[in-house]
Parts: sequence; structure tokens; C-alpha cells
Amino acid sequence: MDLALRAAKEAWQTQLPNVSRRVDAASNDFTPVWPGEHYRLLAALVKILQPNRVIEIGTFRGVSSLAMKEFLPPKGKITTFDIVPWDSVPHTSLRPEDFSDDRLRPEIADLSDPAKFELHRPLLQETELLFMDGPKDGVFERKFLDQLESIRFQKPLLLVLDDIRFWNMLAIWHDIARPKLDLTSFGHWSGTGLVEWRT
Repeated sequence: MDLALRAAKEAWQTQLPNVSRRVDAASNDFTPVWPGEHYRLLAALVKILQPNRVIEIGTFRGVSSLAMKEFLPPKGKITTFDIVPWDSVPHTSLRPEDFSDDRLRPEIADLSDPAKFELHRPLLQETELLFMDGPKDGVFERKFLDQLESIRFQKPLLLVLDDIRFWNMLAIWHDIARPKLDLTSFGHWSGTGLVEWRT
């Protein structure tokens, strides 16, 4: 609860003009919208937690990655997973130079696949903040969360789930048997959930 209140206050005070400028003119720029969108909340969580390892699942146009990267600590890194290359997504906000300092790394992998999950187990074990904005197909999220139970995290993990109010995400959110908080009023209109994941 304390983290949620601090994050809401920090999100209120956080602006993302650098990220906003990167949003393609053909796309809607939702980065200033808060509450209602999660970009400022994600940035606020990174500002507060200062995680050295962040994982994002669901790169899409890269706006969330850019919002979090801006506030990483000096040694912080984000790995963003998707099943398609970032530069194949129309109107992406990402550029090749975003990856040049090795603080943002794209990976093409379906982490619901046990073999791919095992391949990235060492990275997952180091993760302190995990933002899951996957397909919301009712399959990926459940498979991934089941496998996440097998990870022994080196530090406590904060899991941020997007779209928990979607019809096919309701049961998945409900079934998470860990300390959690529905933070939708201070996050994404379609649902934002925080989960304290301790091993």
C-alpha cells in the first residue's frame, strides 16, 4: 500500500516530454494522460524502486520501455520481450540508438514456451520489476505466471500486470495468490495490478 501511494504521488509529478516527442504523428500520444494511462505510473515506479533489472513483456511501440528507461539507475537495464522484431511494428517509437548503450535490449521470445522460459531463467532471477503487457489471450499470462512460480528471485519482485479488467484477465488476476493491489484508478483505464512476488 505504501508503495502504491508513493507511486501515485510520483506519477502525478512526473512528466515525459522526451518520450512524448518520440510518439509518431500518426499515433495518439497518451504519455501525458494520467490517470487513465500507465506510462507515468511505470516511470514513477522506476524512480522509486531504482531497479537494476527490469523485464517488459510486450514491446509493441516501445513507449513503456522508453518511459521506464528514462529513470533507470546508472547500472539499470531493461529487457523487453516480444514475438516480433521491434522495427516491424508500424509507428514504433523506438530507434536503433535506443539500444546502443545496452540499457535497453530487445528479445524475440514467447516466454510462455517452457524452453524459452528456461533459456531466460537467469535473467528472470535477477529481475526486480516485471511489467507484463502481453497478448491477454487467456493462455499466455496463465502459462507464464505458472512458470514464474518456479523462479527463486535474488531480490523481491514487483510484478505489474496490465489490462487486469479485461474479461479474459479477470480470473487470472483473481487467481494470483500473493499480496496484490488493483491500482487501476491510478494506472491504465483497462486495469493495472501490482503484485508483491517474494520467494
